[in-house]
Amino acid sequence: MSDQLSKLEWQLLGSRYEEAGLMLFDKRIDKLRNPRNNKVFERLVLESVDWVNVVALDADGRSLMIRQYRFGVGYTTLETPGGMVDPGEDSKTAAARELLEETGYASDHWSYLGAVEPNPAFHNHLCHHWLARDIYPAQSQELGDGESIAIEFMRQQQVQQAVVNGELKHALALSALSRVFPIWPMPFIQDDPVSPHD
Repeated sequence: MSDQLSKLEWQLLGSRYEEAGLMLFDKRIDKLRNPRNNKVFERLVLESVDWVNVVALDADGRSLMIRQYRFGVGYTTLETPGGMVDPGEDSKTAAARELLEETGYASDHWSYLGAVEPNPAFHNHLCHHWLARDIYPAQSQELGDGESIAIEFMRQQQVQQAVVNGELKHALALSALSRVFPIWPMPFIQDDPVSPHD
């Protein structure tokens, strides 16, 4: 690490966990010292296992997309298949499992696309992106009791149009898709901003 970057590192003075009743996260409070002014702050960290997102393409190059209701925004979103890495799994195993459970499709051709930080301001985990080529139907969906998911195939142009018109705005899905093909025009400009709840 360069000397300039090391000057940005906050000193960790301690951590504690608080009961938060969060299903997907553990709530951790870190006490840290700001290297610029030596003031001490408490900062929230939501701990989680890693996540996965899958760009799944059939033999014709169509992307298998899912639609599901998302409680945070209160409406049904368009996104790529994905989920959480279970204990004992690596991200590839989790990606294959999530694709199969959510869509019923499988693949014999996997490529790792890298990882992103979902929100490093207060999340400690990564989201791994995987590409599954030549997917094929392998079984029926195996959805959990808290899931209701519809699947559909979209050509690249349809994905691009969904991005442009604001229908597809899930950040992790956009990140994964953008590693496989161009999904928006450059520069990306919307004349009439879309309300987040439209």
